[in-house]
Amino acid sequence: MGLYIEAHIRADLDELWAHTQDPARHQRWDLRFTEIDHLPRAAGEPQRFRYATRVLPFLTVAGSGISAGEKERPDGTRTSALRFASPHPLSLLAEGSGFWRYVPVADGVRFLTGYDYRPRWGAFGAFADRLFLRPLMGWATAWSFDRLRLWLERGITPERARWNWLAEMAARALTVAGCAAGLSRGPVLEALSPAVAFLVPLLLVVALSLALFGPPLATTPAARRCLRTPPTRVTAPRVLRTLERRS
Repeated sequence: MGLYIEAHIRADLDELWAHTQDPARHQRWDLRFTEIDHLPRAAGEPQRFRYATRVLPFLTVAGSGISAGEKERPDGTRTSALRFASPHPLSLLAEGSGFWRYVPVADGVRFLTGYDYRPRWGAFGAFADRLFLRPLMGWATAWSFDRLRLWLERGITPERARWNWLAEMAARALTVAGCAAGLSRGPVLEALSPAVAFLVPLLLVVALSLALFGPPLATTPAARRCLRTPPTRVTAPRVLRTLERRS
């Protein structure tokens, strides 16, 4: 799979399963989707769904897919797989497939995903995907996984987590701007005593470094908390191959 994301979530397996399989809850924490709706299905058939993503305030890209899950496996893990496609001509993402895997551990669940897709628009689309879309999709998936973790571990709703992130980003941006403005005022610093003139730039540099590179707050979702490279070789689950024959 082209993209891999893994989060360690200290929560009950059934609770994590419910928050990821229920469309109403899924669309709240997953930044990649604005809307997810299950479509009617016959008993025993895979679940078909419709999804939509608001790319811009005036542009929503929609698509559809098929999914299936294995809730009871001999090794105690669970798996959910899907295939998806968007016919929208402005969607760079044409079609793809992926899976979620739930691996119980002593203090929670390893929740991981592997997925890949085919970009639209030929050579230009492939270039735009490598330069922009694929890094963005990886970041958005990891950020969303950590937002889900905060919801399950700390009770911070996805909406509150988003505001926490926006507030922290705004505070960091203001700090960077303020430090940059302070460091550029050479004549003002020269008018201070030698000790203060030395200390002020040092404090500004420390504040600037913390704003740029400091760890996120514990209540703020962050993609950096997720694993982005699989620790061992990952293979697509059997249920995904079943969907390939059905789609």
